[in-house]
Amino acid sequence: MGDWSYLSALLDKVQSHSTVVGKIWMSVLFLFRIFVLGAAADKVWGDEVSEFYCDSQEPGCKHACYNWMFPISYIHYWVLQITFVSTPTLVYLGHAVHIIHKERRMMEQLKNCPNVSALKKPKYTDERGKVKIKGILFCTYMTQLIVKILLEVGFSVGQFYILGPVFMVTYFHCTMSPPCARFSGAQCYISRPTEKTIFIIFMLVVSGISVVLNIIEIIYLLCNRRTGKRKQLPLSSLQEHPTNPSYTPGEQISRETMTYLHA
Repeated sequence: MGDWSYLSALLDKVQSHSTVVGKIWMSVLFLFRIFVLGAAADKVWGDEVSEFYCDSQEPGCKHACYNWMFPISYIHYWVLQITFVSTPTLVYLGHAVHIIHKERRMMEQLKNCPNVSALKKPKYTDERGKVKIKGILFCTYMTQLIVKILLEVGFSVGQFYILGPVFMVTYFHCTMSPPCARFSGAQCYISRPTEKTIFIIFMLVVSGISVVLNIIEIIYLLCNRRTGKRKQLPLSSLQEHPTNPSYTPGEQISRETMTYLHA
């Protein structure tokens, strides 16, 4: 397996620019996908070619049967999946860093104008420097969540079409010809089928958990946005005033009292 440190360092920066659910998704990605894939899965599939055996002495038959059964290695497929699924998050990180840097540069320029800087406040960061997911950042964040869901589902469905069923068979009959025997083919055997089946199911389950977390995060963001809008409604209603600028509640009470006394 390759070195994941560079990708891990980039994704670690997203922690400060994401929600609570997004941080949980990061933990699932690091612990249950990258770590397990690098620590254990690679050893299970390390002998997939060397221990692959076919009862045929025809030159090239073994390799042809292996390519027929496994058009792409499971390990390489999962590495490709993790890379593609992580790409939308990295795009959001780049967009967030760009907007924050632009906002900070604007605030530094406004320091020379005391009156303007007192009224102008950062839109996407708070006093602690934490990012507020709103405006254009909200659109970017939601887009990357939807893209990640589509990629997860697409790779999971593609695994069934490219690599076949979940459960790894112990042996299979290879009918490739040539270079195998023209009519009889070859009987081929796969090493560690049970361990490989467990890892296939595990990676599919983790992919499903990733989809569920992304859906929960979308609902969480939409609920927070609706709650924020509701909190702003009472403030806007208090700012409403009658058409008459000289109108006061006390004046209305006194008018009603005088009308009652004259009656």
